[in-house]
Amino acid sequence: MAEFDIVVNGGLWFDGTGDRPLVRNLGIRDGVVAVVSAEPLPAGPGTEVLDAAGKWVLPGFVDVHTHYDAEALVSPGLPESVRHGVTTVVLGNCSLSTVYSTPRECADLFSRVEAVPHGSVLRILEENKTWSGPAEYVEALDELPLGPNVAGFIGHSDIRTHVLGLGRGTDRKTKPSAAELDRMGSMLTEAIDAGFLGLSSMTNALDKIDGDEYRSRSLPSTYARWREFRFLNRILRDRGKILQSAPTINLHPNVAAFFAESSAIGRKRPLKTSLLSGADSKAYPAIVYFMLTAAPFLNRFARTDFRWQHLPVPFTVYADGIDLVVFEEFGAGAAALHLKDQVERNALLQDEEYRRWFRKDYDNKFSPRIWHRNFYDAVIVGCPDETIIGKTFGRVGDERGVHPVDAYLDLVVEYGSTLRWRTTIANHRPKLARRLAASSGVQMGFGDAGAHLRNMAFYNYPIRLLKRVKDAQSERKPFLTVERAVHRLTGELADWYGIDAGHLREGDRADLVIVDPAGLDESVDGLFEEPVAEYGGLRRMVNRSDRAAVATVINGKLVYRNGEFEPGFGVERTGRFLRAGAKERRAVRVGVDA
Repeated sequence: MAEFDIVVNGGLWFDGTGDRPLVRNLGIRDGVVAVVSAEPLPAGPGTEVLDAAGKWVLPGFVDVHTHYDAEALVSPGLPESVRHGVTTVVLGNCSLSTVYSTPRECADLFSRVEAVPHGSVLRILEENKTWSGPAEYVEALDELPLGPNVAGFIGHSDIRTHVLGLGRGTDRKTKPSAAELDRMGSMLTEAIDAGFLGLSSMTNALDKIDGDEYRSRSLPSTYARWREFRFLNRILRDRGKILQSAPTINLHPNVAAFFAESSAIGRKRPLKTSLLSGADSKAYPAIVYFMLTAAPFLNRFARTDFRWQHLPVPFTVYADGIDLVVFEEFGAGAAALHLKDQVERNALLQDEEYRRWFRKDYDNKFSPRIWHRNFYDAVIVGCPDETIIGKTFGRVGDERGVHPVDAYLDLVVEYGSTLRWRTTIANHRPKLARRLAASSGVQMGFGDAGAHLRNMAFYNYPIRLLKRVKDAQSERKPFLTVERAVHRLTGELADWYGIDAGHLREGDRADLVIVDPAGLDESVDGLFEEPVAEYGGLRRMVNRSDRAAVATVINGKLVYRNGEFEPGFGVERTGRFLRAGAKERRAVRVGVDA
């Protein structure tokens, strides 16, 4: 009898296709699901036996929107995702990749947008960037002891910076020449040939550059004209690859242009397009209905292939003082974030003319926004003055007889980053959140793993969606079956993105998570902090749902079980780079060897 490396016994098995689950035993050999059987499977002396009775055995989750690009180089196990059953992550989102640009350019592009320490990102890239193109980048990733599998986009801002330079690339007067466009196209083609998923871009100008030389300019891709977008989109469409981006948030929204570019009318095929973000926004309560109807309608009748990326949990963010990306969306907030020196920043925040500017921006209900700009909906959760913890800034202002903006700025000046607060920006209405999670025009994503380390933690959003599904069934208000929810988090994503992941059938790679449904309780919504040695000890917000995701297997290797990582995790490689469109051929030996 051929011995299995791992046997998973008695679990309710979901294959990632959305089919009805069955109680089955899985035999794993040489990194592959060799047998799925209703009968008991033999276990030899070297077989790891996982008892899954009463539990769910699922394909490993696919996280399509992460910003682990720098962190993966120095902590390639990526434990904060793996511990929650994520076995495949996608890098290079939002126009940001580290393939072509210099370490300093990458740090300037990446750090302020994604709220990670500039100095740490620069050091990591200076010490580890050995590549100058996509093929070498893939080789470098595959030499790392990766925990999860990795796929990636090439970043539009990365390409544009390499061709035009960071200065010209962020100058509205710059119009790339035909030769420069051809060079960008060649770089995109080179990345596709190396196995990248396609191009990530960004048109939302509130994402700003860090560093000194071009600080506070928007990301390079936001300066591109549609001539440039169409040129690059044509390459993506011809090669059947994906555009990931975000529309403008201003008085001239460009989402219609994304729909038009995605359409196959008059073309051989649609352009696969994934946009941020499908959400029920507090700032614009009615826009959720557009998101729920537009994509399904256009996908059916305009031959588009369009998806909104959706975070299937309340979008709650935290901030230390004024360090939060939503302040980039209006002039007074961006002016404060432009100043790195705390003394200069405090002087600005105390200036009465500046405060009038801030109050005007705050009270302007007609300016485009992501944040609802309501300090009565912003709760203080940490402060040296314990008497104000639990209060909103609006209440503090009322008690002090001042405008909420003045109350907030007074506290920021007095306490700086020791003033910690939170607010929920979107996905706060359960009924509409359920409709979004079930919509055919939406795909699960936008957890931003590896970014905004002090602002939010959605590493376990797949587990939290499963809790919502389970709770809804208990309340007799179902919006997804468990098998459909699993499909949305695994096989549906893998199939759309064209990567070899997300399924758990005979012959598939043995990437799986065992979930205990009894652990899908309120604990999965908890938030904690853990220091990140690679980022100078910065305390990252994390999730801990160890009673829910009880085991993770990647490429046939048990890497995590019952709250602990297995010896060798992050030192021995389990993950690999997944090339778009490449389906591995695997020999499956079933039954008894001769």
